[in-house]
Amino acid sequence: MPDINETRALLEDPDAFGTFGRFTETPVGQMPAEMRAAFDFTNSLRGLVPGPHKIWAANPDLLRTIAPIGAYYQADSTLSKAEIEIATLVICGRWGAAYSSFEHEKIGVRLGGLDSAKAEALIAGLPTAFGDPRQQVVYELSSALAAARVVPQGLFRRAQELLGDAGLVDVTVLMGWFTAVSLTLMAYDVPSNAVGLDQ
Repeated sequence: MPDINETRALLEDPDAFGTFGRFTETPVGQMPAEMRAAFDFTNSLRGLVPGPHKIWAANPDLLRTIAPIGAYYQADSTLSKAEIEIATLVICGRWGAAYSSFEHEKIGVRLGGLDSAKAEALIAGLPTAFGDPRQQVVYELSSALAAARVVPQGLFRRAQELLGDAGLVDVTVLMGWFTAVSLTLMAYDVPSNAVGLDQ
């Protein structure tokens, strides 16, 4: 039988995790100038430096490029907050990203007005339905895309009619955005209860 203390020491590796999952954040006062500028730019766009942005700060050029996309969905998208959260929960659930699924389950209910059982179904990949035709078509479109299925002509036409091409593109790019979010959080093993440095 293995020694319990040896097993505990093996499992309790102090170097396995940083301040935000496996990522060790740089305190603002210690950031190199370029990183600090990208961090401040993101903060000015969003009012905070959320989730994966904490990690993307390690690549300042990327953060300055990608942060405006997230900010766009906060203020300028053609989609309603409920529609944004439907597509977000579908794709975060598809990737199994603990942090973003946990965070957006709460956001979807509180800020998007989604019924909690529907938000749970979206994450779990379980069937659900929406009474609002736009929400329903966002759900169907995002579910088909997350499952890597062909979008049938009828579904495409319904989405185009209800959302317009601008809204349809908003759904697809949002799903790509949250794929990047989810994969970043997964690579750094960010748990659902992660907080990170207060900065």
